[in-house]
Amino acid sequence: MITVMKLTIFYTVSFLLCICFHSVAQTESFIQNKNARIYYRTYGKGNPLLIINGGPGLNSDGFVGLAKELSSGNQTIIYDQRGTGKSSVSPLDSSTITMRLMIDDMEVLRKHLGFDQWSILGHSFGGMLASYYASVYPEHVRLLILSSSGGIDLGLQSYVGHTINDKLSKQENDSLKYWNDRIAGGDTSYSARYGRGMAMASAYVYNKNNIPIIAERLTQGNPVVNELVWQDLNKIQFNCAPKLRNFNKPVLIIQGKQDIIMIQTAEYAHQVLKNSKIVIVDRCAHYGWLDNPQDYLKEVNLFLLTGLKA
Repeated sequence: MITVMKLTIFYTVSFLLCICFHSVAQTESFIQNKNARIYYRTYGKGNPLLIINGGPGLNSDGFVGLAKELSSGNQTIIYDQRGTGKSSVSPLDSSTITMRLMIDDMEVLRKHLGFDQWSILGHSFGGMLASYYASVYPEHVRLLILSSSGGIDLGLQSYVGHTINDKLSKQENDSLKYWNDRIAGGDTSYSARYGRGMAMASAYVYNKNNIPIIAERLTQGNPVVNELVWQDLNKIQFNCAPKLRNFNKPVLIIQGKQDIIMIQTAEYAHQVLKNSKIVIVDRCAHYGWLDNPQDYLKEVNLFLLTGLKA
């Protein structure tokens, strides 16, 4: 549905993203899944927790900080989705960038690391990918955390672009249009991408001091991967609800009260997932660990320790 030619929609809807940190991983390596080479990093020891970043089309650099934060008592794993960051795939086209192949990458990684089960935290688009994995491989999921998830179907496509624009001031929307037009005209320079990022970053955060972090992250997306993923989501008519109605593992659905993701998206997932609970974090937009780390991390850590017993 989303094409490079429709840049205003593409850049407002497509990057359900994450903040950027840098650190040294405890372990980093690659796995091979046919024609895809997938880069991953691990931190800490304990129960395995796969953390799936947002996007689509973004690497996992933005989740190093969260992986380190949650590595006390857990072995956290982050990875670059195929075609992003240090991960590669050839050819890069609709035959190699699909949701099914993306969850198969996760399965190859799980087997490589030797886990029968792992917990999964999927953030934003990563929540959609985590939901799809849980619908296909439920026996390998211990706990599921949907963090500001894009949802278990494609309902967000009807509103998220408008939600983002509504959170921007007139000046920011005008600036966004200016930079989108520049990029559509062929200006793919860093300054143009950063200008666009600065124009739209405030929609994603409650604490406006973090706008430059998000703006920088917005420069790092791969628009080709992004477009291909959204094409596949629409092609397969992405809808995990039928299979997830039978998913009985504990699920935490957590997002910000001021998120670009509507509460209705979380409530629908809660309705479908019979063993789930919702936590809405106040003074928080799309990044709980950035806007309100005290409340967000408290809830996530408690759930990882106790499941729904809390």
